[in-house]
Amino acid sequence: MTEALTEPQTGPQAEPLLRVENLRKYYPFTRGIVFVTKVGDVKAVDDVSFTIAAGETLGLVGESGCGKTTTSKLVLNLEQPTGGRVLLQGKPIHGLKGEARREYRALVQAVFQDPWASLNPRMRVGKIIAEALVVTKWGSRSEIDHRVVELLVQVGLRPEHALQYPHEFSGGQRQRIALASALASKPKLIVLDEPVSALDVSIRAQMMNLLKDIQESENVAYLLVAHDLATVRHMTHQVAVMYMGQIVETAPTEKLFEEVRHPYTKALLSAVLPDHPDHRGEEIVLSGEVPSPMDMPPGCRFHTRCPFALPECVTHEPALREITPSHQVACHLYSDP
Repeated sequence: MTEALTEPQTGPQAEPLLRVENLRKYYPFTRGIVFVTKVGDVKAVDDVSFTIAAGETLGLVGESGCGKTTTSKLVLNLEQPTGGRVLLQGKPIHGLKGEARREYRALVQAVFQDPWASLNPRMRVGKIIAEALVVTKWGSRSEIDHRVVELLVQVGLRPEHALQYPHEFSGGQRQRIALASALASKPKLIVLDEPVSALDVSIRAQMMNLLKDIQESENVAYLLVAHDLATVRHMTHQVAVMYMGQIVETAPTEKLFEEVRHPYTKALLSAVLPDHPDHRGEEIVLSGEVPSPMDMPPGCRFHTRCPFALPECVTHEPALREITPSHQVACHLYSDP
């Protein structure tokens, strides 16, 4: 790769910051111990496409096992895809080596669900935050120390916290440290994998507001992987709903919540607690079990649980198509007659 990742396009036809095209990740399913035989593939991610603009947030939602985390690992270049592409500022990210790979690591960072597991308990906070800067040769020792203090203040901590260890902090403070570490190299994109689900309810709003404030001041984009739809609605600009490795609905956040179309998305939203006890929506209870990823049903993967399934749902897989401007759904209920 010869072109620099840090040269974004400009103008009305500018390339999105992140573009994911027909992304696939299959894991071989084998049988036997001595004589191993491949009998199929587990399609963890199957033909997924989306874009994220600079300074915006895309929420990736769905049940456990739907492919959200695998997608985020592919975006972080922690996994190699079976097919498709991930492009940052128009440049493919897989296959990067040497300086280009280090540059990508600086431009794309992550904050994970469990701040205790993601922080080295034997390192002082200052060294944890400075680690990415040292690896990428960001500046001199004094410049790095100044940057660490700057980051601690930015996430609501004090400069003297740099001398303490992770176990001396609360869960919310540890997540702030993880965020400071992610921000150290001034990334263009941060993958947020359930960033507030492990925190007490009383401090979730503080963390979400901090993330939004930082996005506004730094123009950083987020890929938010979450199952909590209240968090998704508060933080995101776009939402993509995944089921069994595929995106089944995507739209601007408020449009999706107000004009939800796919039966699976409707079931997800029906399980969310209402804003007020008197506001009770339709409760949708899905029948059956989630199909095995090793034995996908033919046609629409959701038809075995869908209360509105049509005959063609059993035989033909619906394509993700635009039904109204910026609103896409993969469902035969909205196919052209």
